[in-house]
Amino acid sequence: MPERFPGYDVLKKRNSQSWNDQTREVIDRRVAINPNLHRFFNEEEWQTMRAVCERIVPQTVARPHPVPLAAMVDEKLHSNAGDGYRYAELPPMREAWRKGLAALDAEAKSRHRRRFHDLTPLEQDAILTAVQTGDAGDPAWHDLPPRSFFAKRVLHDIVSSYYAHPTAWNEIGFGGPASPRGYVRMNFDRRDPWEASEARPGREQQARRENARVG
Repeated sequence: MPERFPGYDVLKKRNSQSWNDQTREVIDRRVAINPNLHRFFNEEEWQTMRAVCERIVPQTVARPHPVPLAAMVDEKLHSNAGDGYRYAELPPMREAWRKGLAALDAEAKSRHRRRFHDLTPLEQDAILTAVQTGDAGDPAWHDLPPRSFFAKRVLHDIVSSYYAHPTAWNEIGFGGPASPRGYVRMNFDRRDPWEASEARPGREQQARRENARVG
């Protein structure tokens, strides 16, 4: 698939007036996350978690630096960085993830006699769809509503982690936090010089040249 914002690298803004020291510190920590490090999940949970992330946000094998989704969620859970609220039908964040991953493995064993990470992508998708629609039937879900777990933990934590990473920002042309510079041209189809240029048909090379100057 052609790049929508060719040549754009949001990290070129790191030392510009677009970001302040606090922004740099936060983003540096995200970029430095080790994709193979886990401090909250045990080994079995880690295998399941990585498989879930690969199905929720598949990332092409050609991408040189995939977003380390499982490690980002693990870091959130390790630091117990909650969202500031909790849905009444779900247990606390850490407990919900432990119960949810165990239930996914139990569902996989009930249907296929294998753990979730050992299933084919289509089999994994079928189980995740059942969880999403509330049709997961293994007794392991008895005190964890599968539909709520999928919507309010799986999607929330994994997708928000993806779009909090500079790799995803490059993909969608997002300039990252605008502190202290801010954004000025707020009207439709207008952009500031430090924003990414979209490669519309016939102007791909122009967009690449403009994005090379963004910083």
